[in-house]
Amino acid sequence: MRRIIKMIIFGILNIILLFAGYLSIGTVKPAADISWGVNFSQKHAKYLGLDWQGTYLALLDELGVKKIKILTFWDLIEQKEGKYDFGDLDWQIEQAQKRGINVLLVVGVKTGRWPECHEPEWIRVQNQSASWRIKSRNFLLEYLEKIINRYKDNKTIWAWQVENEPFFPFGECSIRLDKNFLKKETELIKSLDPTRPAIISDSGEFSFWIKAAKLGDMVSTTLHRKVLFGEIKAYITYPLRPIFYWRRAQIIKKFFGKEVFVGELQAEPWCPQGIADCLPEEQKKTMSLEQFQKNVRFARDTGLKEIYFWGAEWWYWMKEKQNQLEIWEEAKKLFQ
Repeated sequence: MRRIIKMIIFGILNIILLFAGYLSIGTVKPAADISWGVNFSQKHAKYLGLDWQGTYLALLDELGVKKIKILTFWDLIEQKEGKYDFGDLDWQIEQAQKRGINVLLVVGVKTGRWPECHEPEWIRVQNQSASWRIKSRNFLLEYLEKIINRYKDNKTIWAWQVENEPFFPFGECSIRLDKNFLKKETELIKSLDPTRPAIISDSGEFSFWIKAAKLGDMVSTTLHRKVLFGEIKAYITYPLRPIFYWRRAQIIKKFFGKEVFVGELQAEPWCPQGIADCLPEEQKKTMSLEQFQKNVRFARDTGLKEIYFWGAEWWYWMKEKQNQLEIWEEAKKLFQ
């Protein structure tokens, strides 16, 4: 019996090694005609001390982006229960529409940028009893219904992203986004607007995207290269090769019929504290002009043809506040 068990374990290990080799060995033809875009966070621009509207317009007009992923924030839109203010989001979408720019709208509660989850205070301050958790989820579904119905007839929006990396346990969240509730959110959005894709995003470094592919019409992945690992208090470069992303994307396409694109390509630093308080020398450990160029080359070498940068607000901050235009000008070449 022990011998049989050993043989089974040995066989499993061999399969794992073969699969790991399949994902990691080889090269893919670099993507030639990439559709580049950027992420935009109103909150993050304000955190950096920028005029968020001026930053947004600079991305559209000076940088020349044609695709933008807009992060929405529940705590800005529904600051008081049942009282909705879509003014800022209306403005962002209207400006994109005037310029013929395609918008990917991230909706939900976990929409990106720290603290990741953006519940209104009237949700956070409540007693976290089982009954309140159910009630707060219902409030979230009501909010989703409002935002989808408001913009579903706007042709500048090409897709909805349902939450941001909902399967990745990161951030401060009082509403738990388990698989069943995420399915309920996705089904609600698709029932309200069956004409556009509902996208699920997932970690590019710690996931095979299976759960995302089962739920979403498309899969959006992150792609980070040099990061701060808080657990060991050290900067690391992920030991992954471009083929690792391509092969997984092909598996998703073959078995689920879903396309994969890069919704978050690292283009800003990782720091022990917020970027605005991070010394230039510390920022350069994970992001510089050279690292930016490396990340762009790596992204091209994955063969994936739609890529959104994460960090465009920081490029503008470097340009306007630090008088360092290198990355801004380098990025501009991709959009011209």
